[in-house]
Amino acid sequence: MYNAPSPPPPPIAAQKRTTAVLSLVAPCYNEQEALPLFYKEICDAAAELKQFDVSVEFIFIDDGSTDETSAIIQALGEKDDRIRYLVFSRNFGKEAAMLAGLQTAKGDFVAMLDADLQHPPDLLPTMFQAVKSGEYDCAAAVRERTGDSKPRSFFSRAFYRAINRLSDIELIDGAGDFRLMSRQYADAILSLSERSRFSKGIFQWIGFRTKWLHYENRRRVAGDTKWSFWQLFLYSLDGVVAFSSKPLAIASVLGFALFTLSICAIAFVAVRKLMFGDPVQGWASTVCIILFCSGVQLLATGIIGEYLARIYNETKRRPHFVIRKRK
Repeated sequence: MYNAPSPPPPPIAAQKRTTAVLSLVAPCYNEQEALPLFYKEICDAAAELKQFDVSVEFIFIDDGSTDETSAIIQALGEKDDRIRYLVFSRNFGKEAAMLAGLQTAKGDFVAMLDADLQHPPDLLPTMFQAVKSGEYDCAAAVRERTGDSKPRSFFSRAFYRAINRLSDIELIDGAGDFRLMSRQYADAILSLSERSRFSKGIFQWIGFRTKWLHYENRRRVAGDTKWSFWQLFLYSLDGVVAFSSKPLAIASVLGFALFTLSICAIAFVAVRKLMFGDPVQGWASTVCIILFCSGVQLLATGIIGEYLARIYNETKRRPHFVIRKRK
C-alpha cells in the first residue's frame, strides 16, 4: 500500500510562536548622552521580563536628531539583533515618531517610553503583568508632580481642567505616553489616521480598560528638555482643537451676547437723547468699546482659523514623516 509522504514543515516564520513578543518603542531626539544609560536600563528590564515567557524587541525612532543620536542607535543595532530603528529625514515631532514606532512594532504587546529615563523601565514588568492577565488592555503610568516648578504645575493642571470641561474625553492629570498596550489596543490607535495627532486624547478616545500606575517624578538623566513653555502651550491647543468643537460654540455665544449688548446700548443712547437732549460724551469710553469689540472679533476669527488650518492640513494628505534610513 502506497503511503504518501508527509508534507514538509512550514517555514519558521509561518510556525506559531510559543513566546510572546513585546515591542518596546523609544522616540529619540538629540539624546546622545542619555542613550547608553537608557539602553542599559531597557536591557535589564528585558532580562526581568523573561520570567513571563516574553521576548523583547527594541525599536528606536530617531526624530531627525542633529547630534550623534543616529550614529549611537546604528552602532547599538549592529551589536544587538533585538534592535530595529528608523531615522527620519528631519525633525517631524514626537507625535510622528510615536506613530512610526507603532506602525513598525509587530509584537503581541507594545510599550512606549521616552529615552531620557524620565519613564522608568523598571516599571515595565508590572505593566506587562496587568495586560498579560487579560484584565486590562493597557497599563499606563501616571507621573506625580513632585519636583515640578509651581508655574509649570499650575499651567499643567489648568490645561487638564480646561480640556476635560471642553471635550467629551477625560484626561488623567499626569498621564503621558508611557504605557504598555495589547495588540488590539495598538491597532485601534493605528486605525485613526488624522494628521493633527494628540496621542493623550487618542488613548482616551479609543476606550478599552486601562490600569493606572503611579510613579515618582524623575529628572532627565542627561541633556536638556526639548519642550519649551511655548511648545507645550501650542501642544495643548492642538489637544483642545482635536477633541472639542466647543470653542466654536463659545465664539458664537460671545458674538451674540455682544450683539445684544450693542442693541441695548444704542437704545439707551437714543432714549437719552430724545428725553434729555444729552448725547453720550467721552471719546475714551468709545475707543475702549471699539478695541474690546475688535479684540473679540479677532479672537473668534482666530478660533475659526485654528479649525480651518487643521482641515487644510488634513486635505493635503501629506505623510506624517519621511524615513531616511531603517533597519
